[in-house]
Amino acid sequence: MRVVQGGLDASGLRVAIVVSRFNAIITERLLEAAVDTLVRHGATAGDITVVRVPGAWEIPQAAAALVQRDDIDAVITLGCLMRGDTLHFELIAAEVTKGLGTLARGTTPVVFGVLTTDTLEQAIHRAGGKHGNKGGEAALAAIEQTLVLRALAGPRARAKRR
Repeated sequence: MRVVQGGLDASGLRVAIVVSRFNAIITERLLEAAVDTLVRHGATAGDITVVRVPGAWEIPQAAAALVQRDDIDAVITLGCLMRGDTLHFELIAAEVTKGLGTLARGTTPVVFGVLTTDTLEQAIHRAGGKHGNKGGEAALAAIEQTLVLRALAGPRARAKRR
C-alpha cells in the first residue's frame, strides 16, 4: 500500500497570506500566529507575502490573483465575520466561502482561515483563546497541503519546478 501525505517542513515554501483589515483586533492575532507558525516550520520572512484587503468580501479576489502567480506555492486566507442583526453576515460568509472553495479546486493550495462567529467572544477564543489560534492552524494546513500536492505531482513535475 502506498500512502501519500505531506509534512510540516516549510523550508523554501513561498506563502501568501491574504488578511482582512476589518475586525483587525481578531485578524491581526490570526496573522501573527500564521506567520509565527510558518517561520517555526522553516519558512523565511522573505518567503512570506502579506496582502491586506479591506474586508472579507475582498479576500477571494486577492487570493485569485495570487494563485495565478508562479512565485506563490500556497495562499492562506484570514478574516473574521461576526453575525449581526441583518442578513449581511450570511451573504458575505456564503460568497467568501464559495469564492475560496472554487479557488481551492485549482493546483495551488488555498486555505480557509476566515472565522465565522456569532460573537466577539467566540472570535477571541479562536484567535488565541481557549480554542487555539486558527491562523496557526491555517498555516499548518497550507504547509501540509502544499507538500501533499507536490508528492501527488510526481517526480517529473517536481523536476520542472527546479
